[in-house]
Amino acid sequence: MFEIGAVRGEWRKLTSPEDVLELMDTSAEGVVACVADAGATFLAPIFDELAAVVCLSGTPVSHIGIVSREYQVPCVMAAVLSAEPADGDAVEVDCSVDPGVVRMVS
Repeated sequence: MFEIGAVRGEWRKLTSPEDVLELMDTSAEGVVACVADAGATFLAPIFDELAAVVCLSGTPVSHIGIVSREYQVPCVMAAVLSAEPADGDAVEVDCSVDPGVVRMVS
């Protein structure tokens, strides 16, 4: 476990390895990656650059939750979003509260 305050970044929904390859060609620095599956191992090449991860399924002991702790990247698991941000939107991920939250930034 590690402690970190709220972090801000640019929302990106990643659904395939191709999405990760695209970020590898540019940069994943400051990206808040949203993934549907808790076993999203395709994030491995960019994990150390991400601002945060938001996973729409799984638990803190899911693979992505464990890897995020190792990289000390904030991660919200089984996130329930009232409205999903669009790619490029500024968001804040706050894991200092339980459960973690995702907020839009104006």
